[in-house]
Parts: sequence; C-alpha cells; structure tokens
Amino acid sequence: MKKNIIFTIALTILLFATSVSCTDEFVNRKALYSIDSENYFNSEADYNQALIGVYDLLQSSYINVMLGEIASDNTNSGGESATDVIGIQQIDDMIHTSNNANLKNIWDWMFAGVQRANYILEFKDKTDFPNKNQVIGETRFLRAYYNFELVKWFGGIPLSGDKRFTVNDVTKIPRSSVAEVYAAIESDLLFAVANLKPLDANTVKGRATKGAAQALLGKIYLYQNKFVNASNVFEELIASNSYTLVADYNSIFENQGENGPESVFEVQYTDAEGAGFGCLQCSEGNVAVGFNGVRNYVGPIFDSGFSFNVPRQEVVDAFEAGDRRKSVAILDIVAWAAANNATYGIGYKHTGYFNRKYIARQGDQNIGDQNLTNPNNYRSIRYADVLLMAAEANSRGGISDAKAREYLNQVRRRAFGDNNHDITTSGAALTDFILAERRVELVGEGHRFFDLVRTGKAAQEIDGFTAGKNEIFPIPIEEIQYSNGNWQQNPGY
Repeated sequence: MKKNIIFTIALTILLFATSVSCTDEFVNRKALYSIDSENYFNSEADYNQALIGVYDLLQSSYINVMLGEIASDNTNSGGESATDVIGIQQIDDMIHTSNNANLKNIWDWMFAGVQRANYILEFKDKTDFPNKNQVIGETRFLRAYYNFELVKWFGGIPLSGDKRFTVNDVTKIPRSSVAEVYAAIESDLLFAVANLKPLDANTVKGRATKGAAQALLGKIYLYQNKFVNASNVFEELIASNSYTLVADYNSIFENQGENGPESVFEVQYTDAEGAGFGCLQCSEGNVAVGFNGVRNYVGPIFDSGFSFNVPRQEVVDAFEAGDRRKSVAILDIVAWAAANNATYGIGYKHTGYFNRKYIARQGDQNIGDQNLTNPNNYRSIRYADVLLMAAEANSRGGISDAKAREYLNQVRRRAFGDNNHDITTSGAALTDFILAERRVELVGEGHRFFDLVRTGKAAQEIDGFTAGKNEIFPIPIEEIQYSNGNWQQNPGY
C-alpha cells in the first residue's frame, strides 16, 4: 500500500523526503496528492490527509518498544550472534555510545513525527472548517506522543513551537530543558483533552480520543512526580466508564482483540507490503513481532522469527504462583516444544523464553516478509496501565491508600481470578507492590526501563547501569556534529 505523500523533514543539516502510508480504518486509505508546501491546506480534506502522515510515524515506534524492554532487566538482546544488530546488543550491555544506529532511528523517526505535526500546526489558521479543533487536537496529541518518546530517551530536546524545523535550526535552536519539554507536552495534551471526542463518540478506530489524551497527560504528570495532577486526571478518566478490563487477559494480544474495551490507545498496523531491511520504517506492519519470534521455529500456532528481546529468568520468576498472565506473556519454548512436537533454533543469549504477547501467529496472513509486515497492533496504553498509574499516583503522592489498593486489586483480581490475592498493605510497602505489579502486568510492552529510571531503581536492577549517565541515552553523534557546538552531549557520553 503506497501513498504518494511527500513531506519535507528538515531537522538537521540533512533534508529527507519520506513516502507516507498509514493503516487501519481512518488511516488505511490511499492519499493521492503531493504537498506543495505553503500552497497546501486549502480544505478540511487537506488537513485530514496531512494528519494521516502524522499518524504514520507511530508505526516506526516498534524499536522504542523493543529497546524499552532490552535496556531493562526484563529481557536480553537475543538475535543470532553478538554482532546481530550491534546497536541493540550495545544497549543491552549498557555500553552504547552516541554512534548507535538504533538510537539514531528513534531520534530520526520521532522527530519526523514532530515535524509532520508542526507542518499542520504552522498552517492551522489558514483555513477554517467545522471539525478543525478535532484535527488540531489529534495533531497536538500526536506531537505530545512523539515529544514524550524523545524526552524519555534523550532528555532535553530542541523545540520549534508551531512551525517546522528548517535546515539551519540545528545551529540556532538550543536544546530545551526537560522541564520545558514537559511543559510543551502538557500544553498539547490539555488542548487535546478539551477538544477530542470521547471514545463513545469516536466511531473511527485508530484515532486519538479524549481518553487517550487524558491517559497520556496523567502519565506525563506521573513521570514528573506531579502526583496530585496525575491522580486528578486518572480519576476523571476512570469515572468516565469508557474503558474496562477484558476478562480474558490472553485475548488482548491476539489480532481479534485489537482496539478492544481495554484499549485506550493503539498503534495501528496492517500486513501490507513495503518493508525491507533497508527501510524498516517503511513497513506497515509491526516489525517487532518478527524480531521477537522464535528462531527457526517449526510447529503449531506460532511462526518463526529472529529471536530478539528474549525474557530473562528474573522476570519469569517475578510472577506469583497462580498468576494466569504468566503463560500469556511468556512462551516457555522448551516446555512448548516437548508438548507440541515442535523444533526451534538457539539464538544469542538464549533463555528458553519468548515474548508471547508479540510474536507472530500462523494465519496472520502477512503480505511480503512475514517477519517485517505483521499486522498485530501495539497496545500503547491499556486500561490496566491506567489503573496501575492511578494506584501509583495515589500511593506515592500520599493521597489515598484505599484508592491505590482498589485500583491495584482490580488488576490482580483479573490476573488470579479471585479476591484471595488482594493486597492489604499501606504506605511504602503498597508502592512496592504496585511497581512490582506493573512489571508483570506490562512485561513485553516496552515500559520497564522507564519505570525503573523514574522511580530511581534502575542502578540497582539493571546490569551495567551507571547512575548519572544511563538514565537517558546519548544524542546521535551526527546531530552533535551538525549543531556546530550549539548542542552539548548528554553527561557521560
């Protein structure tokens, strides 16, 4: 599925043209036009077509998700050998430098998303139409999403306001502070909350909703330890009754469970052609699914893959006895192969476990390379995550242990199928239970590294982690060089 949309993306000294394509419902349509810069945005259709391009870069965030696990204590890098995607191997070992292709991917692809959002916002006043605030609200939500990824990974980043970066900005615009970036993100999300439709009024799957904006805003507050603000936003979202926990945890991660009642926001993928190892960001599919798959697998249910991002024994052991999530999140390939007459290969840093949530299933009907075009959506924000974030805000903020326990126990009751595993403690011990619950509930979903960093536990849990350095990652060396002294590298790199 190709679409002839050309956007100019200028952040550094390089300008690069990008073909745009998007997926599922709202974003799964051909856009046959080309942008002639300032002569565009003359109708509502123009704004909506450009918005498709902003959504498109979400598909490239598969690498963010994988590395959010690999950089943590949850998974090993995996792959074929110690030199298989060397950037991933370096991050797993905490020996990464500013010369890392995968970190540059995150920088380039997330800034491409920001640039596309800024293109719309630069011309937001050119043409009026009745649905304009909805379009601008979605655009600002997406810009907030991309900027949040960037500030999580790299710390302070350059901001250009509601205009595109130009070729010389790299030497003129300084890196904003982390606080300034978060303030910009908050502003975008507050606008989105005020202007986006709630879930029950949004009939098009894949579009950002008011609930998605609330959930991301609450998360932004939580990352800044603004616990009262976070609690207030989450309370409003929970009280809306827009979302609910799915009774069958396993069903969430199957293709049939996409955009279900627990889904607050999902990155939409399809099985369309267009991917290749020379342009992974061109894939309409979830590249991480193929990368996570079992190497040289032959057997029922699953398809083979490249054996990256393999769960470690420590996270397998973190599940309590009777926790029904374990068999959904973790594929024990040794036990599975013995029970199902399956065979498989041994990859690098093999643990015997695979990320079952995001490995390919037979029958996914992939077009092209099955490992690069998988249609499985990424469940970016789930209602269980919202409940656990609300629990954490109430607990760490000293707001209400009772509410914190209730939200935590809602998640645990689904996991165990009873009330016998409810947590009854208070104070710091309750906070510890909540953080431990986040690990097992969200394993394989890319949150663990950042949870450890923001709660100050990374140095004690991650092998090779250096406090004062590894909380964020280095700015790609090319960006530092292009800035001609305007940007300083992050400490320790």
